[in-house]
Amino acid sequence: MHTSDYWIRHFKENARHKRVNWTLAPTITQDEIATVLPSLQAWQLGETSEGEHLIAASTRYAYRLGDPDYVDAVKLFIKEEQKHGYNLGRYIDKIGQKRIKHNWGDTLFRKVRYFNTSMEIWTLAVIVVESTAQIFYQALKHATGCRLLKEICTDILIDEAPHIVFQTERLAIIFEGKSAFSKA
Repeated sequence: MHTSDYWIRHFKENARHKRVNWTLAPTITQDEIATVLPSLQAWQLGETSEGEHLIAASTRYAYRLGDPDYVDAVKLFIKEEQKHGYNLGRYIDKIGQKRIKHNWGDTLFRKVRYFNTSMEIWTLAVIVVESTAQIFYQALKHATGCRLLKEICTDILIDEAPHIVFQTERLAIIFEGKSAFSKA
């Protein structure tokens, strides 16, 4: 089990890695664009959240637990997710397509977040999204011949694996803090 300080160091160190060669020209075909663009746009939108509600929930939780560093770790986690959104947006721009401002899945997820104040529910939701992201970006990487898009997917996949560890460790900490009755 890693500490919040460990995760702060991890996210700061990971931010130093520049894994996408933006001098590459996108070589995605029109058929590939037709196939992947709606999903690419939806994921780009989803990766751009400011994370205000997650930060609020993590702040309440962290101070109750006596681990204020956890808030900084969550903020760095969000920043890494925003990097994914930035890179996807930059790619969408480079292929001459439009970013979207609304998506039913993103809208639903954002509305649910507004009512959620539980760190446990937040953590579970993020684990589901992060796990789905790994599947999506691996599939996208295999579905295209575009080297630039493959590099973007690889960068995201490298980030996502530790994200799941970060979240599952937190879920274990939350679980351990529960009463025997609640655990059952």
